Amino acid sequence: MSDTVINIAWAVVFSLVGGAAGAFLLVWFSSRIPAVFNKITPDMDEGKEIIRGNRAVAEYFGRIVSAAILGVSVIIAAAVLGGLVAALH
Repeated sequence: MSDTVINIAWAVVFSLVGGAAGAFLLVWFSSRIPAVFNKITPDMDEGKEIIRGNRAVAEYFGRIVSAAILGVSVIIAAAVLGGLVAALH
């Protein structure tokens, strides 16, 4: 087999493994981020405030959690891309 085919095969393996690991980490971080946010604000129960209709808490909580999830997603994407680049060189 030529080196090109072997490199492409490794790139596929790295992308599949990196994608699976990234999906697992994203789900794990998505479940942990609200818990961390609740520890930062111990005097406020965001869930109860959202149920009561406090829109400001809902929007702030949603923005913080979504920004953290996007940040983790960018880091995971960079790691998978780095694996692909390493496999193709």
